Amino acid sequence: MPKIEMAIKDAIQRGARRQIRLVATPLRREVRRLRHTVTGLRKELLTLRATAAQWEWVAEQTPWSSTVSDEAVKAARLSPRLIRKLRARLGLSQTALAKLAGVSGAAVVQWEQGRASPSGDRRKAVVALRKLGRREVKRLLARMLRPAAKRGPRPRKGRRRARLTRRRQRP
Repeated sequence: MPKIEMAIKDAIQRGARRQIRLVATPLRREVRRLRHTVTGLRKELLTLRATAAQWEWVAEQTPWSSTVSDEAVKAARLSPRLIRKLRARLGLSQTALAKLAGVSGAAVVQWEQGRASPSGDRRKAVVALRKLGRREVKRLLARMLRPAAKRGPRPRKGRRRARLTRRRQRP
């Protein structure tokens, strides 16, 4: 009797294993395919993130562009005193105004002294700044200055150690 029971048990186990294999094999294939798909998607995501970071960097590097019509730019009066008052009203330094206008700080000094006046895109930027308030200008400056703040100075590795070892080697 025990042999019949063992034979029946073995037959049931074999049948069960076969049924499990029939169900599990397609599932294993599907899991393998899905893992492969996930790996591809992860690689694609990394590529997209790198591209987005590059676009973000490029967008932050481009100077601020004004949205003022050409007629408004031609009609606007820009005297040295008016530029000084604009800068004071917005709470800007000459350097900050220069960054927003896309010129050097020396150019802003010359504008305020009456030796030169803004022209072209620079004039358009100054006219557009007249329509902005302090908060908007501060946001623009923060957006323009952010990439420089991220970098920071690099630590110098090994220079001190090399200097110390040179001192020790001298007799």
